[in-house]
Amino acid sequence: MSNDLRSCTAYHPQTDGQSERTIQTLEDMLRACIIDFGGSWDDYLPLAEFSYNNSYHSGLGMPPYEMLYGRRCRTPVCWGEVGPRELENKEILKVTNQRIDQIRAYLKAAQDRQKSYADKRRRPIEFQVGDFVLLKVSPWKGVIRFRKQGKLSPRFIGPFRITARIGNVAYRLELPEKLSGIHDTFHVAYLRKCLAEESAYVPLEDLEIDDKLNYIESQSRF
Repeated sequence: MSNDLRSCTAYHPQTDGQSERTIQTLEDMLRACIIDFGGSWDDYLPLAEFSYNNSYHSGLGMPPYEMLYGRRCRTPVCWGEVGPRELENKEILKVTNQRIDQIRAYLKAAQDRQKSYADKRRRPIEFQVGDFVLLKVSPWKGVIRFRKQGKLSPRFIGPFRITARIGNVAYRLELPEKLSGIHDTFHVAYLRKCLAEESAYVPLEDLEIDDKLNYIESQSRF
């Protein structure tokens, strides 16, 4: 299929912004479904996929499904739109390939546009010693306490007080005893300014965290 595979930097989503933006959108949709309806995220995955592919995308000027197949999605919700097939198989294949190329061009343009927006808004993030920040973690397995799984678990823990600035882009944090096995210096990309009161925090009692800041599932009464 003439795919051009390129390597990207680990834990650096800006390298593949279009895919990461799509994944982020789906995560937000699934997270909202779980909060509103309960249950497991995989129960809502087909609905999220259908909604995403049949929603208008400004970068394409139409829903992804319509762009790919040249017609609106034929489903029971629009059953009256089903019409006779007017194209032969070879013609369908030709048109489909043309549309795939068109989609790739649109996605490339959208990716370049998003990069341009990001570059304009990008500025160094700085904190002061004594500031309280939240620390980003990578959920490996579900945190049962929050009744979420995988990527739908909380993204940040804290807040933690900054004790020192290391170089231009790293800070040393005052970590609790439970995190004593983790190196206490972090890149600014893993920190977020804490705007809540110091007394408001994400509890660590039911979390077991390895030295790579990944959640590890622990037992809970829930």
